[in-house]
Amino acid sequence: MENNLGRVLDALPAMVWTALPDGSIDYVNGAWSDFTGVRPGKICSWEWRALVKPDDLPRLVERWQSILASGEPGEMEARLRRFDGEYRWFLVRVSPLRDKSGDLVKWYGVNIDIDNRKLAEQAITESERDLKLMIDTIPVLAWSADPDGKAEFLSQYYLNYVGFSAEEARNQGWTGAVHPDDATKLEVAWQATIASGSSGECEVRMRRFDGQYRWFLFRVDPSRDETGNVIKWYGVYIGIEFRKQALEKLRRSEAFLAEGQHLARMGNFSWHVAKGEIVWSEPLYRIFEFEPDSVVTLDLIASRVHPEDIPLMADMLEAAERGDGHFEYQLRIVLPDQSVKHLHVVAHRIEDRGVQTEYIGAVLDITRHRLSEDALEKVRSELAKVTRIMSLSVLTASIAHEVNQPLSGIITNASTCLRMLAADPPNIEIATETARRTIRDGNRAADVVGRLRALFSKRTAMIERLDLNEAVREVIALASGELQRDGVVLCTELACGLPFVAGDRIQLQQVVMNLVRNAADAMSAVTDRQRRLQIRTELDNDNCVRLSVQDAGTGFGPNCLERLFEPFYTTKNDGMGIGLSVSRSIIECHNGRLWALSNDGPGATFSFAIPVYSGDEAPLPEISVSRAPDGSAHNAGGFHDQRVSARLSCR
Repeated sequence: MENNLGRVLDALPAMVWTALPDGSIDYVNGAWSDFTGVRPGKICSWEWRALVKPDDLPRLVERWQSILASGEPGEMEARLRRFDGEYRWFLVRVSPLRDKSGDLVKWYGVNIDIDNRKLAEQAITESERDLKLMIDTIPVLAWSADPDGKAEFLSQYYLNYVGFSAEEARNQGWTGAVHPDDATKLEVAWQATIASGSSGECEVRMRRFDGQYRWFLFRVDPSRDETGNVIKWYGVYIGIEFRKQALEKLRRSEAFLAEGQHLARMGNFSWHVAKGEIVWSEPLYRIFEFEPDSVVTLDLIASRVHPEDIPLMADMLEAAERGDGHFEYQLRIVLPDQSVKHLHVVAHRIEDRGVQTEYIGAVLDITRHRLSEDALEKVRSELAKVTRIMSLSVLTASIAHEVNQPLSGIITNASTCLRMLAADPPNIEIATETARRTIRDGNRAADVVGRLRALFSKRTAMIERLDLNEAVREVIALASGELQRDGVVLCTELACGLPFVAGDRIQLQQVVMNLVRNAADAMSAVTDRQRRLQIRTELDNDNCVRLSVQDAGTGFGPNCLERLFEPFYTTKNDGMGIGLSVSRSIIECHNGRLWALSNDGPGATFSFAIPVYSGDEAPLPEISVSRAPDGSAHNAGGFHDQRVSARLSCR
């Protein structure tokens, strides 16, 4: 029977052993011997202790003695050495055997290999330790709560930040660190999140251990079981103090910019040309009186543009499609109440965008400025008119005073001459003498007029090497505002690489300004076509440079062409008829020529050509007296002064 029992125990895949009541081992099965490499007859009493890992032996012996003393079943864990020297974890379970009288006669034990389980438990323990270390170390206030929202865990970083212990922060204690002004808001948000069972967030201020409050983003997510019920809440407080400060600075900056744009009557925009995307600032919506947040398109903008300024907008679109780096325009818009606003548009292309052209620009409402300019211009015009009247009065009085005496002498001498001739017999000698005195007084009157006209010629012309294109651009800069107000579309074709010319910059600019203003005046009554003015420079024949000013105005008849440059001849109601005469005198003094031609279509073209600079030019002659086609003398020098020429616009 015992042999059969021994064979059964040896066949069991477990380490079975027995011990006497004092704990001495008296039997081990085959599995025990196979694992340890110790034959059954070689292990007895307490010699099994040599097989236990030294680190586990004291605890194991203490536990085994405790079980022996209690006489009750028990279990213990320890690492046992295998035959190859490797230690593995075992769960040792023991149970006492008693006789009929209840006396303990033997202990039965079994060793169960739990090495894999212990390794898994160790891995879990290490993972939990690493996880806790990570949660406690990362600079985020991490926490968890039960389904009812009571705090169960707060990371060490959280506790260190608020200066609470784990017990102080548990349940609702953590709320003591929330800013009083934010506590109610957070409570409402937290309860709403719990009720909905979904994620939630809220921005609040939390008190640091030193009493300082800083902004945090409270964010929480639920953890659910297989049935979808919330079993735990996990949350964090993310520091957003710097973001809040940046947002506040941005808000103040935007408010400052918006207020500045409002005060300056200005708005800004971005325009992605290829996509057609246009983004406007809020002040720009107010300027155009569009509905806020409405989608801005080119068609919508065009619906506001003044009909006469549509060509300007078309020119702007062409410049954008070409990818021009910068453009600037002044145009008008008509609002729903039919009032008109004057706008100044400037835009700059953003670099480093590849083939995608995008512009950043600004629109300035210059209506008040333009109205002020118009009012000032009107005052200046009235003042100039009054000044001319006063100057004419002074000039008239001067001429009358200076010429009165020789004229009186002429009349007296002529009367005397008549009386001498009417005498009987005629007194030829005295009549001849009075005739000589009449001629003398006539020459004297002519000398007076000549001196008065010479008073206007006070500027000495300076010959210099001149870039005609540059001089033209300066004139355009002065005249562009007035041209835009008159609805004139200015186009330029200034030839590149033109040689320098020889001349006086001020005088030549007076001529260009006169031709430009004459062209603008010639188109003032045009309403059925574009008021287009073109300035072109080119290299002419005979080593000269030519400048042409072409308009689309009313033009002139063939009979007028012969008289255009005569002094005091004009086709304008308020003209004086001296501008073109003076201009021709200036050009001729530069060894050039000035002429006019009718266009194939509407309008006329005025051109002049002057020689290229050579370096050995003679000084310019004084522009004082020249002859009109009819032989009468006229003074051109009176218009050389810049203050006078700035307003010169006579044809």
